[in-house]
Amino acid sequence: MAKRDYYEVLGVARTASPDEIKKAYRQLAMKFHPDRNPGDKGAEEKFKEAAEAYEVLGDPEKRQKYNQFGHEGMRGTNFREYHDINDIFSSFSDIFGGGMGGSIFDEMFGSTGRSRQRRHQQGIPGSDLKVKIRLTLEEIATGVEKKIKVKKLKACDTCHGSGAKAGTGSSTCPQCNGSGELRQVSRSMFGQFVNITTCPTCSGEGRIVQDPCRTCSGEGRVQGESTIKVTIPAGVTEGNYIPLRGQGNAGQRGGPPGDLIVLIEEQPHQYFTRNGDDIVYELNVGYPVATLGGEVEIPTLSG
Repeated sequence: MAKRDYYEVLGVARTASPDEIKKAYRQLAMKFHPDRNPGDKGAEEKFKEAAEAYEVLGDPEKRQKYNQFGHEGMRGTNFREYHDINDIFSSFSDIFGGGMGGSIFDEMFGSTGRSRQRRHQQGIPGSDLKVKIRLTLEEIATGVEKKIKVKKLKACDTCHGSGAKAGTGSSTCPQCNGSGELRQVSRSMFGQFVNITTCPTCSGEGRIVQDPCRTCSGEGRVQGESTIKVTIPAGVTEGNYIPLRGQGNAGQRGGPPGDLIVLIEEQPHQYFTRNGDDIVYELNVGYPVATLGGEVEIPTLSG
């Protein structure tokens, strides 16, 4: 089944501002939210379709590519379709919660087990890293495997990433009682509101390291360097990027690692220029050949 135009999905014009796109997505997400439409597969599909559209139109770089090339422009980029509702909540935390002191869905539907599980996690996730790889036209034409050295934060070998001194562990945070969040209920003439914030004492982890590891000062990670193998398929273009899951900075105290984003750059060629999937070579010929025809030798990417 052909995909619908993302602007049509969100019901906005192609000239819509980022705020208009975000507002339209929020409205659709509220309308088709699974808790508001229990057991409705049609609403769930619309919910995922709206999330997919917002992932593209809500990102300036992806939106520009979509405007130029449509759905085909999303190939080779860090883009995914949403098949799991929990992925949507995780990816768009600024829409569903956190950015305004709690989830907008918690206020409407109550604190569900799903939202609680999403907030409370072991450790703090590591950040993503970006590196650039310059490729020749020959490498782009055939595909290539590269090894790159990346300086990044790695799990501490002394404490195995826990952040705790050997023989010790962590204890339940006394401020949030292990939930990783603080909830404050307020009442007004408009009704009851629940404000949910990340616990500042444990940073949302729910646990506190009492005796930190001296090697990493309780972080669970140290500065290091890794050699990573990157397989680059043939036909990539300038600006494409390849995500390597889990190859970014290590998380704090056992948190999941970030991703490594490999950005593709094309190295100028001595003889050729590229026009899409075509290779262009400029050749100067004499007047006799230009008028009468003839045979000439030209270089190729294969020699």
